[in-house]
Parts: sequence; structure tokens; C-alpha cells
Amino acid sequence: MNSQLPFRAIFVFMFVAAIGAAARDSSAQRQANKPKPSSTQTASTENAEGERLLQTQCSRCHIPPDDLSPREAKAVLRQMRVRANLTAEDERLILKYLAP
Repeated sequence: MNSQLPFRAIFVFMFVAAIGAAARDSSAQRQANKPKPSSTQTASTENAEGERLLQTQCSRCHIPPDDLSPREAKAVLRQMRVRANLTAEDERLILKYLAP
């Protein structure tokens, strides 16, 4: 009876490992089958998000700028990021909106 215990334990372990591997494969397959947004959809979404962030974050204290060069926009955002408590992603989206 004791000699069968290791075999049972190994069998149970192998069975659980096989189920876990199948679940991971299924999850990976679902991720692969999801439609990926095109680059224009992504750019449009990022642009809209950048505009929304500009309106909600920057417009609390400032009138949104009409014309900033990309260099000026980058410098201003770098300084205001800390003051406005923006994340790096917020800064990137606002910069992409201001200076595409």
C-alpha cells in the first residue's frame, strides 16, 4: 500500500499540471484571436484621450494653447507634469495631442 502512494502523488501532480497547461493554452489562444485595433484607431483613441486629459488637467488653471511648437509643448509638459501630478502616460498622450 505504501509503495503505491508515490505513484498516486506523481499521477495527481501530472494531472494537475496538464490541466494548468491546457488552461494557459486556451487563454493564450483567446488573446491571439482578439481583433487588434488598427494603427489609425489607436492613434485616434490616443488623440481623443490626450484631448480629454488636456481639458480635465490643464484647463483647470490654463486656457488650452492654440499654437505651441513640439519643442515648446515638450518643455512645458515636462515642467507641468510634477505640478499637475500627471503620469508619464498622461504626459505622452497630451504631448501627442498637442504636437502630433
